[in-house]
Amino acid sequence: MKHEIDLGKYGYRTDLIVDTLKDEETEGILRNKQKYDNVLLEEIIIDEKVSTQCGKKPGIYKTITFDDITDSKNQQQVQKVFHDALKHLLDHHHIKEDDTCLIIGLGNEKSTPDSLGPLVIDHILVTRHLFDLKDATVEEGYRNVSCFAPGVTGTTGIETQDFILGVIDKIKPHFVIVIDALASSSLTRVNKVIQLTDTGIHPGSGVGNSRREISSETIGIPVFAIGIPTVVDAVTIVTDTIFYMIQNFSYNKENLAKPKFKFIPSTKRNYQEHEENLSKEEKQNLLGLIGNLNEEEMKTLVFEVLTPIGYNLMVTPKEIDFLITKLSKVLARGINAVLHRQINP
Repeated sequence: MKHEIDLGKYGYRTDLIVDTLKDEETEGILRNKQKYDNVLLEEIIIDEKVSTQCGKKPGIYKTITFDDITDSKNQQQVQKVFHDALKHLLDHHHIKEDDTCLIIGLGNEKSTPDSLGPLVIDHILVTRHLFDLKDATVEEGYRNVSCFAPGVTGTTGIETQDFILGVIDKIKPHFVIVIDALASSSLTRVNKVIQLTDTGIHPGSGVGNSRREISSETIGIPVFAIGIPTVVDAVTIVTDTIFYMIQNFSYNKENLAKPKFKFIPSTKRNYQEHEENLSKEEKQNLLGLIGNLNEEEMKTLVFEVLTPIGYNLMVTPKEIDFLITKLSKVLARGINAVLHRQINP
């Protein structure tokens, strides 16, 4: 009898649509890719049928992929692409220049990988209090914007959605922008992807701690979610490492006979772009029976090994403090420039 494990109740620890959908999947999916220097913008639109299959809500997903946010030139390019993508998303939903906006920074400011939302809030240009002044006149080109960080339910004891509904009922914005740290099921995407979507968000879903949904269906007004994956689980790390071993072995095998290869230090050999071409026998000789498992089977095996002993940890890079600061400023600057016409993007 074939042994299978049901991962449904645990769910894959990813919030990214690009982790969920394979490149070859086309039925019910509209895709559009554009490259801007070292930045890739991919727009994916999924219908109800695909939504049921992949577990993501139907709607528009924009994914911005980049390599190095610490380089000032790359940072400016990412910020420009993000600005244009967000503006396009708002225009698609006919958001007018004078529509009021509430920005919500989800997450725990005391936990660095989860502090993206509150950090972005710190750099948002808020103007609602100026519009409320009786004798003040706000210059044309600035929108009525307010923001707040509701914290996490474990700290406040209050469901995040209840917080938001209460604020919305009081200030009555036309639309909401929600910012949150996400989880990815790919090592290569951690801190290197920005996802924008008009489908809303489930706070904490990436780490298996899903709260009530924040979306146009539950809030009653358009909700645009922006997130960056800052963590990855141990299952993904182990699985990706095994496939990197196979790829590295294939790369070394192909280049070993080349004289110049011997002068390249092992730490400088970039094999990620190499197309792995090992036979089943070679993979089995390298890693035994697990060498011929596909990605789904490999993740299932590693999940079964790590989960019972409590070692399927959530992991973040050691330089997360530096990266989260850079990423939060990129998002804040882009949002400010989109919401306030007077700000130069």
